[in-house]
Amino acid sequence: MVKLIAVYTKPDDTAAFDKHYNEVHTPLVRRMPGLQKLEVSRCYGAPMGDPRYYLLAEMYFDSRDALIAALKSDAGKAAGKDLMGFAAKYVHMMFAEVN
Repeated sequence: MVKLIAVYTKPDDTAAFDKHYNEVHTPLVRRMPGLQKLEVSRCYGAPMGDPRYYLLAEMYFDSRDALIAALKSDAGKAAGKDLMGFAAKYVHMMFAEVN
């Protein structure tokens, strides 16, 4: 199993970000073929000081091939275009293998 991880720094307008993320972006992500699980976590604190990140999204797929196919799909392209439109300056993304 693999996952695509998106971490977001705190947006300038958290209310507008949350509204778009929940009402527009998440439904687009959920349409990606092969998506096994979407886990979204909002950071509320850190052991020392404020957390570096505002939100963490983990999208699980059965394999690397399934993840790449999802990103190349129409749904994946739509989710990527939307992401760059509302959160490009806040998001950092990476791939990971689940042990």
